[in-house]
Parts: sequence; structure tokens; C-alpha cells
Amino acid sequence: MSIYKIEMQTISVKCKLQVPIDLRQEIDLTLLRFADACNQIYKLARRENCWNTTKLHHKVYKPVKESTGLKANHVCQAIRRVIGNAKAVKQVHKFRPTSLNLDIRTFQYIEDLQTVGVTLMCGRKKFKLSIGNYQRALLKGQSPTAAILNKTKRGDYYINMCVDLPTDPTGKTPKVIGVDLGRRDIATTSTGKSWSGGKIQATRDRYSKVRANIQSKRTRSSRRMLRRLSRREQRFQKWLNHPYGFASRFKSRNPPNALAHNISKQLVQDAKSSNAALAFEDLTNIRQSLNQKRRSKTERRRTNNWAFYQLRMFVDYKARIAGIGVVFVPPAYTSATCSRCHHVHPTKGKSYRNGKKYKCGNCGFEHDADINAALNIAALGLSVIQPESLKISCQLEGQLNLFPTSFFELG
Repeated sequence: MSIYKIEMQTISVKCKLQVPIDLRQEIDLTLLRFADACNQIYKLARRENCWNTTKLHHKVYKPVKESTGLKANHVCQAIRRVIGNAKAVKQVHKFRPTSLNLDIRTFQYIEDLQTVGVTLMCGRKKFKLSIGNYQRALLKGQSPTAAILNKTKRGDYYINMCVDLPTDPTGKTPKVIGVDLGRRDIATTSTGKSWSGGKIQATRDRYSKVRANIQSKRTRSSRRMLRRLSRREQRFQKWLNHPYGFASRFKSRNPPNALAHNISKQLVQDAKSSNAALAFEDLTNIRQSLNQKRRSKTERRRTNNWAFYQLRMFVDYKARIAGIGVVFVPPAYTSATCSRCHHVHPTKGKSYRNGKKYKCGNCGFEHDADINAALNIAALGLSVIQPESLKISCQLEGQLNLFPTSFFELG
């Protein structure tokens, strides 16, 4: 008898709530008291330098519950919110009454009626969900035990429910699709697909000019406008990387790239259809290393706006659900190495790459520079998944780097 361990991937399903007018005030009051509780807890935790959940609970539970009138589990969730935020960011300025953490004792999803029960200060109330087939499919057969109730600037209410989805087992595969990430092209694969970032960069530059113009005014209304602009820019970036949830918002505004919001989805679909794994460069701390070089203010801003990590996270969780392997390889020399003969320029600091073109000075191989880099990434990814595939070696700047016989066998 064999026992299979089923791995799960947790995702958040965003659903709009149908809130009657008479209950809006009750939700707003609960959000206000929850934010007040978080601010009280954070102030005490910072004053006494206490960031242990259990110790902090003993210090703040009774006084916070009495001063806010919240339910017991709301106070417990407020403590967890404070500890979590303190670990995630360097400094918490102020908690705003825009969200409420819920657990199994303060929240219930009823699939048959497509409603959720939420415990407010006035007691348990039920709300109808306004969702589509995508959300229904993700919630089918689920019994979520955690959620976050949110209120938007427009006054709409949403609930983000955490659900666990089973992931397909990830097995060994003889094929790897390399993905080269960049600013000129958001992503380029070793199979020849690419997503242009030209119009997207133009949109970011426009945001920057508008932001600079607003900042020069130095008024209270300009600061509010800057916050709105920042949120809009974040939504735009998330829409580019993520296939769901944001396409409809920008559909009527002539989006800068009609395919950009499908990047993470298409990468996983292509890997699934060809039974291949995905390989990315490990770009950890890439911003810090690039910012150490002398560059213009514009180039520095463009690099800091590069949301490669967000795209990587979207691909990672979709790949886990689909059973697609994802590996990360060192980025050194992936753009400078010829994917046919594995040769690099003999002069230090020089490269055979010229913009979008790559022409090897050793074998004469010519190709798109980003695709050439993606082929190198795919080869390195294959060496991670199947070390036995290594057959030849090549000297790169005094370091031994191993590659498969032919990169073109990967496509």
C-alpha cells in the first residue's frame, strides 16, 4: 500500500459583497474599532519592545477589548495583524479603518447560498456574494477558514477568502523553458515568445512626469492625489503581471499592451502543454547592484520600477497548482554567452551583444539577444533538474561552467 502526500497551494479569492444600506454603518464601525485596536496594540508593543504574540496578548487583550468593545477574536486578530505588519515593514505609521482580519470563529462561507457570514460588533451578519464563474470554480467544495474584509475608496466592500488548492505532483522533465526578464521586453522565452515593454515603459514615464508635476505644488490636495496615483500605478503593474482581476478595469482605457496581463498565465500554459519546467534568473538584490553603478536619474527610476519579483511570484504559485517545476539559476554571463558554442568575449568588459542583436565572434552565430539569453537560462535550468545531462564544459572568465550539448534541443 502506497501513501501519496497531496501538497496544497494557498491562494486568495477576491469576492464583492452585496451590503444593505442599514449594515454599512455596522461594518464601518467594526473597521474603525479594529483599526483603533491595532493602533493601541502597536503603540504598546513599540513602547515595551514586545513582539512576541503570546506575551503581547497577555499585555493588551483586556484593556483593548474594554476600550474598543470588539469581540474576543477580533482582538486576537488585531494582535496578529500588528505582529505581522511589524515583521513585514520597517515602520508602521498608522492602521486605517479599511480592512478586518477574520478567522474560522468570525467568518463562514456558505457555498449553496453563495453567502458569507461575518461577525461584526453587532453580531453575525450574512452577505450575498456578487461573483463570476472564475470565483465560483475556485470556491467549489472549499471551506475557507480565513479571510480579510476590505472597504475600497469608492465605498465598496470585498472579502478575500483564503482557499487551499491541490497541486499536481512535479516530476522530472527532459525539457526546460528559459525565461529572460528585462525592461525592453518584459519576458522572453527560449521558445521565441516575448512580451514587449516599450509602451508599458512609456506609460510608467508618463506617471513619473505627472507625479513630478503634482509634487511641485506641495499642497494637501496634491499629497492626496499622489497617494491615489501611487495606488493606480500599483494596480497597473499588478494587471500587467497577473491574468485575472485587473483586465476589465483597463479594458476600456486602451491598455498599453493587450497581451501583457497574460504573461504569468501564458508562461505556465506553455510549460504545461510541452511538459517542461520553467527556469528564471535569480535576480535577488539586482536593484542594489545596478544602483551602485553610475547611471542617469531616469535609468535609476526605471530600474526601481521593474516589478520582476511580482511576476515571479505570480508564475510560481500558478506553476505549483499546475505541477510545473520552477528553478532559478545564476544570472552571470547568460546574456554574454553564445548559446551554440558557449563562447564569451575574450576581453573582459566586452560582449558580443549589441542591443537586441547577438553575434558570436567565435562561431558567427547570430540571434535575438534576449532569446539567446533565454536559451542559456534554459540550459542552466536543465542542469539543475537533470544533472546527468551535463556533457561538455566551457571556461567562463576563469570559472568552470557546464552546459548541455545543444541548447536547441530544449525548444
